[in-house]
Amino acid sequence: MLTRTQLQPNTSGNTTIARSPAWANRAAPASGQDALAEVLEMMGAAMSYGRNEEIYGEDEPAEFLYLVRTGAVRTYKLLNDGRRQIGAFHLPGDIFGLEVGEQHRFTAEAISDSTVLVVKRSTLVSLATRKAELAGQLWALTAQELAHVQELMLTLGRKNAQERVAAFLLEMAGRAPAGAAIELPMSRQDIADYLGLTIETVSRTLTQLENAAAIVLQSARRIVLRNRGALSRLNV
Repeated sequence: MLTRTQLQPNTSGNTTIARSPAWANRAAPASGQDALAEVLEMMGAAMSYGRNEEIYGEDEPAEFLYLVRTGAVRTYKLLNDGRRQIGAFHLPGDIFGLEVGEQHRFTAEAISDSTVLVVKRSTLVSLATRKAELAGQLWALTAQELAHVQELMLTLGRKNAQERVAAFLLEMAGRAPAGAAIELPMSRQDIADYLGLTIETVSRTLTQLENAAAIVLQSARRIVLRNRGALSRLNV
């Protein structure tokens, strides 16, 4: 357990669909680092989901690709003993739902009221055969998701509670706007189910990190990273 001396601070509503006019006939952007996101923005159908509403279920056909416009989404799998393992959190700007096979491996649910853009997978595959950059971004997204799965496996298999929570906070900070404070859309239970811990362990560990001057708990969802270096030393 870290001490303060070790961590001195540095000086469900109804689903609605609104399609873009003639979206299926529009071409993909010719270039741009965010070509895939631009395709989803330009061609996607906007769908609204209420808090805890399912977007797609495990083993359902993977017919669409999704981009979070507002809100937040979690993907999870229910284990044989009834426990829930969250695989990822998706925040505004994130793309999810891409599968190697023909079915979804996880269930996707809105964490809060969310708007998600949806494009048919077959449409993207067809465009990718003509647009090399789009094909490259689909491969890059697949590789990114694989890297995330590998990192999560390492976290769950080899790290203790403080190391897991530190890794989570740094992950969320890396995806948030610049600044020391991060706003977490997910609950403590969500965090626990992501890190393979109990909610009591998550809460206790956050308090330990605050007592050690690594973070400041301004509220249940707002956390200030006071000493990133100390958190990084835990995340090894």
